[in-house]
Amino acid sequence: MRRKAREAVLRCLYRWEFLQLPAEELLTDVDLPPEAKAFAQALLAGVLSHRDHIDPIIDERAHGWGLDRLPLVDRNILRLGLYELLYTDTPPEVVIDEAVELAKAYGTERAPAMINAILDRVWKEGRRGTLG
Repeated sequence: MRRKAREAVLRCLYRWEFLQLPAEELLTDVDLPPEAKAFAQALLAGVLSHRDHIDPIIDERAHGWGLDRLPLVDRNILRLGLYELLYTDTPPEVVIDEAVELAKAYGTERAPAMINAILDRVWKEGRRGTLG
């Protein structure tokens, strides 16, 4: 169920790029069981409220790309993964695995490797206390 919730959040984040609607409105049409919908709501609200912290992390680590040059789907998979990695108690291995699976299903050809590398690096920097 959590994977379906993450997929729904990814679709909402993609829509947000164009419409900039509040999280509650983006999730209006999402059909998930109540527990999964609550999880999706928490993730979406968290990503949107922490974008000012998450986006510079992506920008600094997406070597040769930068935030604005990343494909929209790849950028939003990273936002979702970084939010979950930095602000939730989901095990980091699960966060990275789920983000890579989203990238395989919805991202560009290079997305799985890039997303795995960035999330793994941020996780390791956080463990060492070097995350800026």
